[in-house]
Amino acid sequence: MPPLLDGLRILVLEDEFLIAMDVEQLCRDHGAADVAIARELTEVDERELPSRFDAAVVDLMLDGVSTLDFAARLRSTGVPFVFATGYPDSDDIRGSFPEIRLVSKPFSGDDLVAALAAACGRGASA
Repeated sequence: MPPLLDGLRILVLEDEFLIAMDVEQLCRDHGAADVAIARELTEVDERELPSRFDAAVVDLMLDGVSTLDFAARLRSTGVPFVFATGYPDSDDIRGSFPEIRLVSKPFSGDDLVAALAAACGRGASA
């Protein structure tokens, strides 16, 4: 059985350097072909989203800036994603994105990989 993230190109939106590096390594360890880290929304060319990325891991807040509008653009372009956030009780996420999996920080690597794989239609819980 191939790794759960085999061949995927993944965008990681995370402003905490060590967490971003951990998520990058975790994705690579589970077969991701490419992982790009953005610590600010301005680092992402939104016109390239569907052609450059197969999935994304999105923190709710990047240096105090909400990522909800960006998440809405991901959804509208068909790029699957999960929220990985320290704000698990966010009414904004539950109200606007009830179908999107949320992984609470601190999270286990297995939980994050399983949620991302499920978002992409892979794995046992897909």
